Amino acid sequence: MNDLVLQSATRQLELLLSGEISVVELAEAHIQQIERLNPQLNVFADFDAERVRERARKHDAWRGSRSRRPLFGLPVTVKSSIATRGFKCEIGSLLHEGDVPHEDAVVVARLRAAGALILGTTNCPEFLMAYETANLLHGRTNNPWDLERTPGGSSGGESAAIAAGLSAAGLGSDSGGSVRVPAHFTGICSLKPTPGRIPGRGHLPPCVGPFSILGAIGPMARTMSDVALMFRTLSGQDPNDPASPPVALRELALDELRTNTIGFFEDDGLVPVTPETRAAVNAAATALREAGFRVEPFRPRTLELLRKLWWKFFVQCGAMFYEPEIHGREHQLSPIFSEFLSFSAAMSPLTAAELLDAWAELDVLRAKTLEEMSEYPVLLCPVASIPAFRHGEREWIIEGQAVEYLDAVRPTQWFNTLAAPAAVVPVGRSPEGLPIGVQVVARPFHDETALGVADLVDAAFGYRPPPIAQ
Repeated sequence: MNDLVLQSATRQLELLLSGEISVVELAEAHIQQIERLNPQLNVFADFDAERVRERARKHDAWRGSRSRRPLFGLPVTVKSSIATRGFKCEIGSLLHEGDVPHEDAVVVARLRAAGALILGTTNCPEFLMAYETANLLHGRTNNPWDLERTPGGSSGGESAAIAAGLSAAGLGSDSGGSVRVPAHFTGICSLKPTPGRIPGRGHLPPCVGPFSILGAIGPMARTMSDVALMFRTLSGQDPNDPASPPVALRELALDELRTNTIGFFEDDGLVPVTPETRAAVNAAATALREAGFRVEPFRPRTLELLRKLWWKFFVQCGAMFYEPEIHGREHQLSPIFSEFLSFSAAMSPLTAAELLDAWAELDVLRAKTLEEMSEYPVLLCPVASIPAFRHGEREWIIEGQAVEYLDAVRPTQWFNTLAAPAAVVPVGRSPEGLPIGVQVVARPFHDETALGVADLVDAAFGYRPPPIAQ
């Protein structure tokens, strides 16, 4: 059973389709792994073993035509910021304690229609505003590679569950690296898609205003093949979402992928990365050269400008969005969310003119970056300066330079501002044995390119289970 839950989602689906295992048997294997490891990891916001068993029995009773659905019987999880009917979706906040949606988010409805078996919803930092998963409602989630470290945020419960075999695949969301940093920290794969290609309607809070550009719901799994399966199954326009584009799914052959020149860089020239992170980027570049790609050093010149805009929209506008809800209830907020608010409070409030200028600059900078990427439509770079950090750590010394919390994860933030698809694949290891991922980025709406290139990197390196999971 232990081996079964660590198989890829694709392999689990093959076993279900062939009849070698039943949905009940696969669900029971995951329940056993959850009951064994969740007390140490604390990944769930809502999980009920009997509810899962009941749904699994119904799935087995539906065998026949329904079993041909692409995710039939696959045990999956959903981040507790994505509305999932009948499950607690409290966004990690005491202010939303006990919230259970009556309707599914569009993507969750598609997940159910594809036949997936939802195990539960997973923990996240309060209001999603942290790279560490902890809150006053459900407590701290631990990294399966080292319980003293974080699995990242804000999709940290999701990444820890998948890495340790508590879930075959799942859904997170990402406005500043929130599916990519957790994947990097726990040694799994993920995709932040172009916003809207996987519909965002039903995300909590809504992806509106600047967050319709920064934010996206993204799939997470142990292999890029599984991430691509989730993307193919769940993507497609939501006609009632103005941010969801009518972009058809594409199937790209290897020869077509190879027409993309890949630009790679180890850092942005401002904030250093660990030697092992540099080694991982270079190892991935070598693997892609061996796969027949032209891979050259290249770094867009707009990265720091994109990052400064991300700060205005995510940090400052994010705090402004939450102000009406939290006013007078500050005593109920988690320390990790109060920390986020302090970042915004340390800056002068945005004026209407500054916000308008930033909005205009966003379009100008995106255009400049895309022009620079015309010769290098795929980028290969780090996910963060560091591997998974210890709970509460906020500064590190790298190459003799102090690197602070939000600076350490800046490589993800650039591509939220660009609204570009970005995939993460595990490649290297730190001296402590922690996973190190790399990031594969494509131009907006070319999600299939990012997935295809990342799949080749995954084939050369790929997932390894943390010892606790075996």
